[in-house]
Amino acid sequence: MSASGGTKAIVAALAANLAIAAAKFVAFAFSGSSSMLAEGVHSLADSGNQALLLVGGKKAKREATPQHPFGYGRERYIYAFLVSIILFSVGGMFALYEGYEKIKHPHEIEHWYWPVGVLVFAIIAETFSFRTAIKESNLLRGRKSWKEFVRHAKAPELPVVLLEDLGALVGLILALGGVGLALLTGDGVWDGIGTICIGVLLVLIAVVLAIETKSLLLGEAAGAEDEQKIEAAIVDGDVVTRIIHMRTLHLGPEELLVAAKIAVPQGDTGAEIASAIDAAEARIREAVPIARVIYLEPDIYSEAEAAKGADRDAAPGGPTTPGTEH
Repeated sequence: MSASGGTKAIVAALAANLAIAAAKFVAFAFSGSSSMLAEGVHSLADSGNQALLLVGGKKAKREATPQHPFGYGRERYIYAFLVSIILFSVGGMFALYEGYEKIKHPHEIEHWYWPVGVLVFAIIAETFSFRTAIKESNLLRGRKSWKEFVRHAKAPELPVVLLEDLGALVGLILALGGVGLALLTGDGVWDGIGTICIGVLLVLIAVVLAIETKSLLLGEAAGAEDEQKIEAAIVDGDVVTRIIHMRTLHLGPEELLVAAKIAVPQGDTGAEIASAIDAAEARIREAVPIARVIYLEPDIYSEAEAAKGADRDAAPGGPTTPGTEH
């Protein structure tokens, strides 16, 4: 992912949400619309979420330390996970509570032009923010569907902003529908129904974000395309004859760990093997630039051991117990 592209989308969303939040709270003060209050809290929560993403991106750039030798790349995943929690609790649950209270104690909307005007303004602003997120995402999405992009993106910022903006736009339409029906029927219950719909939408988006960022926090392997490039780069057909087993792990969105046991000829000297490993590492970094931490362990390939199948308990650099080399 282009970090600058993600930052551009975050800043655009932050600016839009701060302006929209202020307008919504003013509209709530004049109209008493619970949809406006829920939407105002939603926009305020979104603003805080985008601030968290910016903080996470900055912290992730810190240099590695002896205590954290692989760096701080996963800070971005942690802050993205916090975003899903805030969206669920502050955004979704608050909207559900406000909607319930509005249905239980409905009242007419006063000064209808305030909520309607603010909603129209907010839809326009969110559309520009959503357009920026789509434009930046398209630079990285390639031929993937939007579902695949959100599910398999290793950088969390753009999927988070995309889903937040989508939720905001749909929520605004729901709020406009609730306010409109309340004005047409004179029944404030419709405003509460619209608010509950907003809450359900935010909770669903928060759950999707939590599931995806949890997977990233646990540690995901490189994508299939990158793994194929790495495998092709390792084997030179001369000294490195095959890969016995390989594992990859994202240390952050733009940093990949590669660990592999490679087969080398039995008669090669240590110097020849060391030179071949150095060359393989250079080829890997050229093929997949984000592969920054590489561990290659040479071994003698055995057809008999290979026939037994892969040792799923083997450590990335080799088997955990003696006598299981293959």
